[in-house]
Amino acid sequence: VLNYALNKTRGPETGSKRLLLSGYSQTGTMPPCPSTYLLKHTGTLDRWCPVQTDVEEYMRKTFAERIIIIDGAMGTVIQQYKLEEEDFRATETFNDDPTWTYGTAKPDVFSSHTAELKGNNDLLTLTKPSIINEIHRRYFEAGADICETNTFSGTWVAQADYELEHMVYDINYKSAKLCKMAAMEVEAATGQRRFCAGAMGPTNRTLSISPKVENAAFRNITFQELVVAYKDQIKGLVDGGCDILFVETIFDTLNAKAALFAIDVFMEEYNVNIPIVVSGTIVDMSGRTLSGQTTEAFWISVEHSKPLCVGLNCALGPDQMRPFMTRLSNCATTFTHAYPNAGLPNAMGGYDLNPKDMAKSLKEWAQDGLVNAIGGCCGTTPDHIKAFADAVRGMKPARTIPDHPNHMRLCGLEPFEINPSSMFANIGERCNVAGSIRFKKLIVANDWGKAAEIAQNQVESGAQLLDVNFDDGMLDGEDCMRKFCNLIATEPEICKIPVVVDSSKFDVCIAGLECLQGKCLFNSISLKVGEELFIKHAKLVKRYGAAVIVMAFDEEGQAATCEDKVRICKRAYDLIVGPKVGFNPVDIVFDLNILTICTGMEEHNNYGVDFIKATEEVIRVCPGAKISGGLSNLSFSFRGLELIRQAMHSVFLYHNIKKGMHMAIVNAGELPIYDDIDPELRELCEDAILNRNAESTDKMLELAEKEKTRLDEIKAGGGGGAAAKVAAEWRSKPVRDRLMHALLKGIDEFVVLDTEEARLDKEQFKQPLHIIEGPLMDGMNTIGDLFGAGKMFLPQVIKSARVMKKAVAHLTPFMEAEKEAALLLNPDLKATKPGKIVIATVKGDVHDIGKNIVGVVLGCNNYEIVDLGVMCSCEKILDACVAEEADVLGLSGLITPSLDEMVTVAKEAKKRGLKIPILIGGATTSRMHTAVKIEPCYNYPVVHVLDASRAVTVVGSLLDPELKDDFGADTRELYVEMREEHYASLEERKFLTLQQTRDKAMHIDWKNRPTMPITPSFLGVRTYNNVPLDDLVPYIDWNPFFSVWQLRGKYPNRGYPRIFDDADVGAEAKRVFDDAVKMLKSICAGRKLQANGV
Repeated sequence: VLNYALNKTRGPETGSKRLLLSGYSQTGTMPPCPSTYLLKHTGTLDRWCPVQTDVEEYMRKTFAERIIIIDGAMGTVIQQYKLEEEDFRATETFNDDPTWTYGTAKPDVFSSHTAELKGNNDLLTLTKPSIINEIHRRYFEAGADICETNTFSGTWVAQADYELEHMVYDINYKSAKLCKMAAMEVEAATGQRRFCAGAMGPTNRTLSISPKVENAAFRNITFQELVVAYKDQIKGLVDGGCDILFVETIFDTLNAKAALFAIDVFMEEYNVNIPIVVSGTIVDMSGRTLSGQTTEAFWISVEHSKPLCVGLNCALGPDQMRPFMTRLSNCATTFTHAYPNAGLPNAMGGYDLNPKDMAKSLKEWAQDGLVNAIGGCCGTTPDHIKAFADAVRGMKPARTIPDHPNHMRLCGLEPFEINPSSMFANIGERCNVAGSIRFKKLIVANDWGKAAEIAQNQVESGAQLLDVNFDDGMLDGEDCMRKFCNLIATEPEICKIPVVVDSSKFDVCIAGLECLQGKCLFNSISLKVGEELFIKHAKLVKRYGAAVIVMAFDEEGQAATCEDKVRICKRAYDLIVGPKVGFNPVDIVFDLNILTICTGMEEHNNYGVDFIKATEEVIRVCPGAKISGGLSNLSFSFRGLELIRQAMHSVFLYHNIKKGMHMAIVNAGELPIYDDIDPELRELCEDAILNRNAESTDKMLELAEKEKTRLDEIKAGGGGGAAAKVAAEWRSKPVRDRLMHALLKGIDEFVVLDTEEARLDKEQFKQPLHIIEGPLMDGMNTIGDLFGAGKMFLPQVIKSARVMKKAVAHLTPFMEAEKEAALLLNPDLKATKPGKIVIATVKGDVHDIGKNIVGVVLGCNNYEIVDLGVMCSCEKILDACVAEEADVLGLSGLITPSLDEMVTVAKEAKKRGLKIPILIGGATTSRMHTAVKIEPCYNYPVVHVLDASRAVTVVGSLLDPELKDDFGADTRELYVEMREEHYASLEERKFLTLQQTRDKAMHIDWKNRPTMPITPSFLGVRTYNNVPLDDLVPYIDWNPFFSVWQLRGKYPNRGYPRIFDDADVGAEAKRVFDDAVKMLKSICAGRKLQANGV
């Protein structure tokens, strides 16, 4: 795909490495899709109906006249048909085609398929086409202008979970055909045009987040693999009759960029123009996507694709989505849409917002100018769509596309704009192996974590962009760029700013773009490769959605004089702004070559002046373009003398910024303020840079010798002149606070040191385990609260979990030593093993991102994780629990049918006699559903876990011998109360008849019990007379005693003796207990009672 994008003109040294037509994964981690499954693209469409070339023109005209209606949820309506496994394996004749279901495959392709298929809704296109066609028709008849195809999981990446990669083209082609047929039928009946939109979902993998806790740079799929997968999907959709392509439910913008890349390549290769609609998903009230981007950054990242319409869908209801839709509407310079869920999921996993109320909200959106199109996502039906259409019928659109000035807009997780009122932008330079010896040593030593700390220091020191460069003959530049960009993409404090991918090798920069979801700055391209390849490079950079730095080079070499700089830049500007490329002028940055002065060669003395003059002239002749440069070159003559070098840089910028320079690669935080530079040094720097004194070089050299002597004296004196490093304020706090701070901020530099200090403090922490249960778990709980409140987002939680893992890893040997010592003292004790947790996404569900995060966080806390993956049958899950001797089972699911499957697993676990706790988690799960539907089906604890960070606390409580009984009892009691509240709140109750009730009576088959009753130790009557009272006292259960006194501690201080530690009732409980013990002693001593028993 990439070779095609370059029109197969790339050099042999780079071209073959990047062509992934066989599904080859450069990570070596994802089983590649066999090449037999991939299409051989010929550039010719095989479409059953003509392409409508006027769709975009018609849509733009209609957007100006009325509100466009998009359909509602496909999955919600499919659930109404109550389909079972056999329906997903059925064979159906449709449209007089007896081979509709299996196409070119074998007739028994599904009936004999070994993998379970229920839940693969896309497959119903082939096995139940009449249902899918009927759903489309119902939506069109309800008033939808646009219906999306049943292809949300229509790539081989997603279908691999069902082992149906080979059916991808059939699924997409026939899904589009079913939708298009319904559109044509309703259009003919009503006289109003209807359109088929190809749904392109995000897949079940993410390019921006690592699924491995121990390797943040790891990815289980590559950008190019996704491009290939999406391109094959597009071919089926377009051949099948799609009029529009919907890239939707975007939780990771990098995945969406792969889809948009594939669309761009496809449309060029097949010479077809299909309008694009882009739809993101804001996952919670933080206003960010799952991969951490803000709404504005999301738009900046996809704007290059020039979508007909952009909007938001899924995850939130109208009330929750409105503020984020407002922000998108304000920044997007195209039409906007929204198709929210029917409210938030209720306790049972359903959606409660009825058509009338939802229509009212969306009508207000249209009236307030937020949207040009509306529709529905999860929980919506044709009734909702009819209500929407009725609500806005005849309404003139209130929204007008904002006319924002054409400024450079870049982004990481957050937006960054350069406009006429912007301050000068610092590009952090320290992540460059050519410019930083420390950074290079870390890369060579494979210490990627410390290398990332350099990047974070640059951001904290004021860098607004981050330059990343791995140009070194002994390094694999592509591999290093990919690893480092993947790593910093998971560090929110780094990747919040845009990245400058920097290399003299084009492919190395491309590797960086394929790892970063934001809008990057590509550094660089130039005319030194000739006009033809220069244009192709520029087109490809544009296709990736990046801005570009153009070096002032041409076929003759580097521009040194002002005249050459201006000439080359003007030539390059005209080429890429013109029709051959169409680059936005404001996304072009010219590096005019900051060259070294004070070399002793007279011809170099004017380099500073030439740059400053060229800056002003290039800005004049290349409207919109920006000016940049690498500052370190200027002072290269004085390497090792940072005082002089930084002064030169500051003086150079002072004069050049006044001429219009926009940005430069600098050591952020090290530049002195112009007025703070020693006056003598400042004047010498100005003489040299402005070439206003013929003796400036000699004077600078004299100053350099003095500085070198001063540094040598300091070194000889043991560094007495070095500034002492002042510890950060938080480092002076108590160790408990320092550990919590490290967790909250994701700082691992001191965590081992602080953990060891805590371990040695036996007054605070008698055992290493108490450190984990104390400050470390308190920190994780706080993180859970912040994450739930939208004040932290996913990458930060992962980062904190890694800090937790480092602390636990330090404590583990000491805990193991304690266990061994205890065994030596008492060999009867059994060595405790780390808790083993089996986690799985239940049958019918292929979503696993949340489950993977839970695995990461629990793994960081020293638990052994057995991840069964997705689409796990009940039998597979329970068999694994037995085989692995699991301590806890974790069930995950995202879609509503998963809730029923979790109930099934709980029932079967009870039948098999499992005695381990079950954790319930996932987007549609809730504590209420767990309490009402799942917990009653199992005899042991079933606990709903709100998010990944909470899982640590829950599992710890469930496995702690001293806590588990109280925790389980508390949870069970809470769930009983919730069930009672739920049933009491039901507006309508359905009672069984007397006979139905009797039929449900319990029947015990005594004869066929799997185990025989235990034989009693004796038969008959045995009496106990005058048993010593002192013998009975140790067996007293004190919990009923406290209950009678209405004293009830809160977890974990609920039962005896922990109740004495309870903040509310502990003191009173101890008082009445002491009175009771005193009374008991009196009774026993005076033999006031006689104990007899039978």
